[in-house]
Amino acid sequence: MAKRDFYEVLGVSREASEDEMKKAYRKLAMAYHPDRNQGDKEAEAKFKELNEAYDVLKDAEKRAAYDRFGHAAFEGGGGPGAGGGGGNPFGAGFEDIFEEMFGRFGGGGGRGRQRQASGRGADLRTTVEISLEEAFGGTKSTVRVPSSVSCEACNGTGAEAGSTAAQTCPTCQGAGKVRAQQGFFLIERTCPTCGGQGKIIKNPCKVCQGAGRVQRDRNLNVSIPAGVEDGTRIRLAGEGEAGLRGAPAGDLYVDIGIRQHPIFQRDGANIFVRVPLRMTQAALGGAVEVPVIDGGRARVTIPAGTQAGDQFRLRAKGFSVLRSAARGDMYVQVSVETPQNLSKRQRELLEEFEAEAAKGGRTSPESEGFFAKVKEFWDGLAR
Repeated sequence: MAKRDFYEVLGVSREASEDEMKKAYRKLAMAYHPDRNQGDKEAEAKFKELNEAYDVLKDAEKRAAYDRFGHAAFEGGGGPGAGGGGGNPFGAGFEDIFEEMFGRFGGGGGRGRQRQASGRGADLRTTVEISLEEAFGGTKSTVRVPSSVSCEACNGTGAEAGSTAAQTCPTCQGAGKVRAQQGFFLIERTCPTCGGQGKIIKNPCKVCQGAGRVQRDRNLNVSIPAGVEDGTRIRLAGEGEAGLRGAPAGDLYVDIGIRQHPIFQRDGANIFVRVPLRMTQAALGGAVEVPVIDGGRARVTIPAGTQAGDQFRLRAKGFSVLRSAARGDMYVQVSVETPQNLSKRQRELLEEFEAEAAKGGRTSPESEGFFAKVKEFWDGLAR
């Protein structure tokens, strides 16, 4: 079945920014994650398709190649997870020719490109969602990863038990590539006999069909350190798909998502909490007890005459700093609540207070100052 357009898979336009693609990926990854859709093969397929699309579009070079050549840019083993690392639409042979000619004649000595070993397993990606409290103190999470693992029947060799292991390919003599003269150029292509492995198996394993790996879900424990931020990526080396016929495994990348908290708002290492005060509390002053992210409590003194928007800083009561024993600060932001549903007596008291305040008792200096300026403005217009 033909592959869907990668932008369509992510549900974004071709002009989407990196942040827009990241948000779209995380939303869909949550929806189709195997842990939330156990036994759903369709969701598993969509999850793999989503990872493949995002792996290409998040990389500027791969995205540029895809925009120009489409899926053809990654055919022939150059796609994400195939170990080609470049996504070159002309194949590895064109890169070799370009580097040999221009690297030699330009005096640059080549571009120093590092290639992954042939048959290396694909990198995998998954998402873990945690609470703000778990991000503060660190936690451990178990993720279920649908991937390829080394075949136990042949110990990853791809050869039937008791038979001869892989032998040197007679076509390419173990090089994994063959060359052919085409006019002026010497073209190098992947060997059609061994598929670039350099070896062939005469008696392939019946379980894995000679691949040396089989499909199986795995449960992995992921340690999430204290202080992680939303969008943090953790790399688990060698925990991706198994390599082909004993080749190195790929890596697993775990993206961390942090749920919104009903009380706290985080900004880096600092935490903000909004505390509503009764009008009388703000006017008379007092003390309030506020929660702290570590589960404790803190007492905040409210001075008389506190205004809406005033902010109080509690040092070292904020968020933990990644890979450090330090903590940020906590900021208590005050809002003053206007009373509602007054009783008759409460209304009478407020009316008495308002009558006294209207006489110029300087109980509301900001209000009085504002309306004094308004009066001056109107007087100026009347002249």
